[in-house]
Amino acid sequence: MPRTLSSRAARPRGPHLISGRAMGLLYAALTVTLVVSVTVAVSTGTVTVPARDVWSVVLGHITGRTAGLDPLQDQIVWDLRMPRVLVSAVVGAGLSVVGVGLQALVRNPLADPYMLGITPGASLGAVLVVATGSAALDGLGVTGAAFVAAVLTMGAVFLIAQRSGRLTDTRLILAGVAVGYLAVAATSFVQLQTNPNQLAGIMFWLMGSLAGAEWADLRLPTTALVLGTLWLLTQGRGLNALMTGDDAAAGLGVDVHRLRRRLLVVTSLMTATVVVVAGGLGFVGLVIPHIARLAVGAEHRRVLPTSMLVGAVFLVLVDLASRTVARPDELPVGIFTAGIGVPVLLWLLRRTRRSEGT
Repeated sequence: MPRTLSSRAARPRGPHLISGRAMGLLYAALTVTLVVSVTVAVSTGTVTVPARDVWSVVLGHITGRTAGLDPLQDQIVWDLRMPRVLVSAVVGAGLSVVGVGLQALVRNPLADPYMLGITPGASLGAVLVVATGSAALDGLGVTGAAFVAAVLTMGAVFLIAQRSGRLTDTRLILAGVAVGYLAVAATSFVQLQTNPNQLAGIMFWLMGSLAGAEWADLRLPTTALVLGTLWLLTQGRGLNALMTGDDAAAGLGVDVHRLRRRLLVVTSLMTATVVVVAGGLGFVGLVIPHIARLAVGAEHRRVLPTSMLVGAVFLVLVDLASRTVARPDELPVGIFTAGIGVPVLLWLLRRTRRSEGT
């Protein structure tokens, strides 16, 4: 009987029999959708730039032939919009990949960086700098303080969740929730000590914002996304095994506790690099992996690249909405991710309940 249960649990659910050719077509379609989304996002704004001119500017900078470009279009496309749009794509992809890893880590489909306290920790570090100034934290800026705080939060969760040198999904969730609530309480206390002008900036950052993104902001999250995703892909068999339960995974030859420790470190560092440039964005890492699984099944070597592409498209379009819906004013990106994420999550929960026959 246990063997039968293990084999059934190890069997991915959903449309997992998609052929390799179909997967290739899906990846190609998502890539084209991403390119089109980036083009539309760069073209649209207070000043509209035709798509043809967008690519003229981009190709001009890539080839080094910028002499004949319109100065205003060059500044709008290359200096202002393109870095922001690319950062939004990287952030969306990174949060989605992290969501896949965390959901496998704790075997909980509701897991995301918020649940393990990483995002609240990073937010606390950023808020401390905004409220007290960088001098109070040895010269750390918002980015540096958010990254350091996220890493420290991850370390605290790691230490609390350990028992006899082992990590379990239940202890990880409880430790993450506890540390996260503590960070949120500390953030609220810091907010009470700030003046109204500082408070407005803090609230905007906490709800997520990509305003002011620069080319330099791409380096760290892009590096983390590439390295983290490649590592997670190499662990695809282990991630699949984790979802079947610790005993079944161990029976398949997976060192469960070592894999959990590594997953916690990799996903925490990836989250930290994303939060420092985008603020406290929620629901991306929670919802996008579910959408990917509906499309390609539960096999992680397919879910990861699908989530990465869908997440990139999603946040590019959401950021476009955040800066155009109420223009010339800009709204926090987190309002839109929550506004879209909550209904999608409720629909997914209802769909899951129906499939289970309850």
